[in-house]
Amino acid sequence: MPDDSATWSRAPGLDQQLAGTRFHDIRRFSRIDSTNRYLLAEVAGPDPAAHGVVAVADEQTAGRGRHGRTWSAEPGAALLVSVLLRPQLPPERVHLVTLAAAVAATEAVQAVGGFEARVKWPNDLVVDDRKLAGVLAEADGTGAVVVGMGLNVKPDAFPAELSDTATACDLHAASPVDRVALLVAWLRAFDHWLDALDDVVTAVGDRSATLRRRVRVELARETFSGCALGLTASGYLTVLSDDTGRERTVTAGDVIHLRPE
Repeated sequence: MPDDSATWSRAPGLDQQLAGTRFHDIRRFSRIDSTNRYLLAEVAGPDPAAHGVVAVADEQTAGRGRHGRTWSAEPGAALLVSVLLRPQLPPERVHLVTLAAAVAATEAVQAVGGFEARVKWPNDLVVDDRKLAGVLAEADGTGAVVVGMGLNVKPDAFPAELSDTATACDLHAASPVDRVALLVAWLRAFDHWLDALDDVVTAVGDRSATLRRRVRVELARETFSGCALGLTASGYLTVLSDDTGRERTVTAGDVIHLRPE
């Protein structure tokens, strides 16, 4: 159920730090069910929220991931943020917005944390194949797109049993990473890449953890393995299938990195 009791406050100083970007309305929650859910509801309300609204939370009780999965973290342990966009793009190019968010996140952790993260197609950030962040874009059907990100900052952002598959900024940075600085860096970088979508595919290729390696692709009705070759102009993954020896374009699905045999 939506958390209708959640209240938000302005984030002092952030408007000035984000001056000149499209992100002008920063709403901070101490606790909410889902920042994505909140902004989608704001779009559908009687007074629809404008392009550029940002919702950021210390804690989510029902954070959303791909395929209905949940994203949870201890309060204050992760950067939990969603932005409302009206990108006016044809459907085949909307995926570039997700990739732009991921590229922006690699730049933010480099600038604030001083370490390198890479993009795992289609929407994750990884360090040494351990998940640092996930990005989820949801469209409302009227041209609005809500892009949400959960980025682990502190080690308690994920359960101890996931330590082999997950990681956090503070495990790689020389000193504790400040969530507000990370938020500002991400929003400023994201603003830049939204104005440079034609260059996003190249940027993802340069930062990719997926290309030129063997992968398993899990689709709704089939699974196949092969070598990840490249990205289409719309940011979709091309894979040389082991079964057919032909190149296939993957527009959605789970991609699992396989270890070298």
